[in-house]
Amino acid sequence: MNPEDKIKELIGKSDITIDAQTENRILGDALKHLDILKQRKSPQIGLYIWRMIMKNTITKSTATALILIGVLLLTSVFVKTNKSVALAGVLEKVEQARAYKYKVDMTFTERTNPEIPMIQRIEGTILTSNEYGTKSEMRTKWEIDIGKTDTETGKTTTKLRYTLPKQKLVVLIKPEQKKYKRTELGDDSLAEMKEQHEDPREMMKRMLECEYTGIGRTMLDGIEVEGFETTDPRWTMGTAKHYENIRVKLWVDVETRFPVLWETDTKINEQMFLHTVVYDFQWDIPVAASDFEPVIPADYTPINNYELPSKFEEEALEGLRLSAKIFGCYPEDIDHNSLIREFSEPDLLRNREDLTDAGLKLKEELESLVNFEQRIHRAMAISKPIKWIGEFYKILVDTGNDPAYYGQTVGPEDTDAVLMRWKIADNEYRIIFGDLSVGNATAQELAKLEQP
Repeated sequence: MNPEDKIKELIGKSDITIDAQTENRILGDALKHLDILKQRKSPQIGLYIWRMIMKNTITKSTATALILIGVLLLTSVFVKTNKSVALAGVLEKVEQARAYKYKVDMTFTERTNPEIPMIQRIEGTILTSNEYGTKSEMRTKWEIDIGKTDTETGKTTTKLRYTLPKQKLVVLIKPEQKKYKRTELGDDSLAEMKEQHEDPREMMKRMLECEYTGIGRTMLDGIEVEGFETTDPRWTMGTAKHYENIRVKLWVDVETRFPVLWETDTKINEQMFLHTVVYDFQWDIPVAASDFEPVIPADYTPINNYELPSKFEEEALEGLRLSAKIFGCYPEDIDHNSLIREFSEPDLLRNREDLTDAGLKLKEELESLVNFEQRIHRAMAISKPIKWIGEFYKILVDTGNDPAYYGQTVGPEDTDAVLMRWKIADNEYRIIFGDLSVGNATAQELAKLEQP
C-alpha cells in the first residue's frame, strides 16, 4: 500500500469529521512534506510533522489524529531505510570496544599434486583487551585427501600465545611439546602481531582503504545483518603480487553496528587456496589482568631463542645452490608466498630468460613431458629446494632470529658479501656469503660486513 492510500485509510477509520476540500488539502500537505522528509531523513521527524500540522486551521482533535497518522506512516516508511550501516561508524564502534573475543577458522588447500590434495586447518579463539593485550589459542591439523574419498587426519598441535604490549613481550606455549618461549619485541613487531590473528580493528581499516560494495541484508542466527564485499587487491596490505584474486565479505549487525562475520577467500595460484572465517564475536566483555597471565607448568622447558635444527640451514643452502645452477643468480625475493607462486607452476621455466645451460636442459626436459601430471610432479621435484629457502626465512622471522637477505644485490660471484644472515646467540650471527660459504660473526663484525 502506498503512502497516500495509508493516509486515506487511517483518516477513514478515525472519527474525524472534515469536509472533502479540507481533507484533500491536508492530504496534499502531508504527502508534500513526506517527500521532503524522505530526502532529508531528518532525526526530528516527529517535531517537523507537529509544526506542519499545527499550521493548518483545523480542530485540535483533527490535529491530534493527523499527528498519529504521521507518526504511524513515517515509522513504517523510515524505520527500515534509516538504518543503513556506514563502515566508518562500524570502525568507530570496534575501536571503542575495550575488550572482545572471537573465533577464527582457516582452511589452506594445496593441490600441487592433484591426486593427493594437502589440507591444513587452523582454528582458534582470540581474546583482546585494550589494557592488557591479546591471548590466542590456535589448533593446527594437516589432512591428506587420498583419492578424494578417504581422509588421513594428522595429529593436532596447539599453540598458546600471549602478546603483552606493556611488557613488550610475547610468550608462546606449546602444550604437546611441553615447551615455552619468551620473546621481547619492539613496537613494529607488536604491530605486526595484530595482523596474524585477523584483528577486527585492522581488518576494518583495510576494508575502508579498499573499493567495496553493499550486498544487502539477511538474517544470521536470528540477527539482521547488512553485508559488504570487496575484491580489491589492496586488502592484502601490499602483498597483492602473491595472490591471483581475493574476495572478502563482512556482515554487520544492523542494530549494534558491530561486525558479526568475516569471510575471506584467497586464491594464491591455480593450486593453492585459503578460506578464512572470523565469527562468534563477543563485544565489550569484562576481563581481568589474570586472563592475560601466561600459566607455564613446572615441567615445561624453555625453547632456545635462536637454536634451529641444522637441516633447515642445509636445505636452504641446497635451494640457493640450485637457483645459482639454473638461473646463474639467487632469488631476488625469498618471501614464502612469492616463491610458492613463482615455483609451483608446471611450466615454471618456460618464460625465464636467465637460464644457464643446466637450466635450459631442465626446460627441455619439462617440455618433453606431454602428460600434465608428470610435468607437475617433475616441476615440484625441481622447485622444492628453492621453495624451502622461503620456508627457512619464514621460520627465522617467526622465531625472532633477526634475519636479513640480500639476493637482490648479491650473486654467486660476490664471494665476501653477505647473502643471508640470522641470529644464533645474543651477540652472534650465522652468515651465508655470496659463494655459499658459511661462517659466524659478532654483531660488530657483521655491521662492518654489511656496509655497502
